Amino acid sequence: MKQLALDIGLASGPTLAGFFAGPNEPALRHLTLWVGDGHSPTVHSPVPTYLWGESGSGKTHLLEGVRVALKDQGASVGWLHPGIADPPEFDERWGAILLDDVHLYTAVQQHAAFNWFVNAQSLQRGVVAAGAVPPADLPLREDLRTRLGWGHVFHLQVLSEAERRAVLRQAADSRGVMLSDEVLDYMLHRFSRDLGSLMELLTQLDGYALQTQRAITIPLIRSMLENE
Repeated sequence: MKQLALDIGLASGPTLAGFFAGPNEPALRHLTLWVGDGHSPTVHSPVPTYLWGESGSGKTHLLEGVRVALKDQGASVGWLHPGIADPPEFDERWGAILLDDVHLYTAVQQHAAFNWFVNAQSLQRGVVAAGAVPPADLPLREDLRTRLGWGHVFHLQVLSEAERRAVLRQAADSRGVMLSDEVLDYMLHRFSRDLGSLMELLTQLDGYALQTQRAITIPLIRSMLENE
């Protein structure tokens, strides 16, 4: 059977609290401390943070989590990713800038990222960036590459299948949902390794099962996908 590449948008939005860290606890702890608790004025360190790791390790989830946390504090952020072909100018109202998938930036995006970075640093604003490789291996202009690597650097690991299985099982149990080993195998082997996408899949399956008054089985998963 052809493997399904499921890329589900997270309806509720990724958060730092909703990130299952596993071996990535140091990165999560660092970012949680950096954004603060929102109950008192927080001074965000201007020292940049760079996250790197392969696809599915949670880089974008953590950046989104930082954005949500800052938004909850009333701060706006600049967000740049490879899909933004014509990046806007730096906005002094931004409380931080977030740079995702920097290893894929075009020359135009690299120019914008460098400009954003310099402006953010001069105004003592935070910078959190993410890419697939260590800073030294980034195929970027030298002045941007070195700036991304001079602060806090964290190597994110993809959760093992056993860890993803345990998280899904725990989440299902908390919902009162029965997931057979067969269904778990199907979810883990046919869909994204990203835990956020798998958790959203579980949410959608739970809703569809309630709607159709059926148990969650492989045929139910296929039926849900066919009716999307």
